[in-house]
Amino acid sequence: MEAITFTTEDGVRLEGELRVDIEEPRAGAVICHPHPKEGGSKDHPILWALRNALAGKLGIAALGFNFRGVMGSGGTYGGGWDEVKDARAALSFVRERAPGTPTLLGGWSFGANVALRASRGDERVSALALIGIPLEPGDLTLPELPDPQELRRHAPPTLFVAGDRDRFCPAERLRDYAAEAGATCLIVEDTDHYFWRRERELASAICDWTEAAMGLG
Repeated sequence: MEAITFTTEDGVRLEGELRVDIEEPRAGAVICHPHPKEGGSKDHPILWALRNALAGKLGIAALGFNFRGVMGSGGTYGGGWDEVKDARAALSFVRERAPGTPTLLGGWSFGANVALRASRGDERVSALALIGIPLEPGDLTLPELPDPQELRRHAPPTLFVAGDRDRFCPAERLRDYAAEAGATCLIVEDTDHYFWRRERELASAICDWTEAAMGLG
């Protein structure tokens, strides 16, 4: 794992970690973390498992990073709006490390919300993998998600994943949103928003989908 830094378009310096297991990566990936105000960072077990699986199983250069205002990253929390700039700067960084290859943009919870919005109009994004996207965020105020019909017209191949007991991303609502968007939906049984002790299983399923969606087989 390589500790790295990069800078956003508005001059904020962010910290991250890049895992690359082979000399010439087959693709790149950027993974966005949960809500900064709820303790979210790049270091959650779900995100570790996903980065390790993408790098180890598929030969992807997998980048996890901290949004502005989190741990060693500069700046302050941007309400989910400025974090889109963070995700796009991360895309630029990882594409320099895996030039000429497809790029996966993913995220969990708040990070899924940011990743989905960051992908809009960005042709660098080859596929989206979104875990537990908050369709019912409760007390948290998050930017509105795109209309699913817009996603159907413009989004790259997209995977939505949630546990069947996820109170922030109810399974039936996610199925409906994904169907309207023309996306793939995976509901994991007997787990909730946090996938405790199911992290590797979740990561493996996302890897299988990514391999097919980005033509890495």
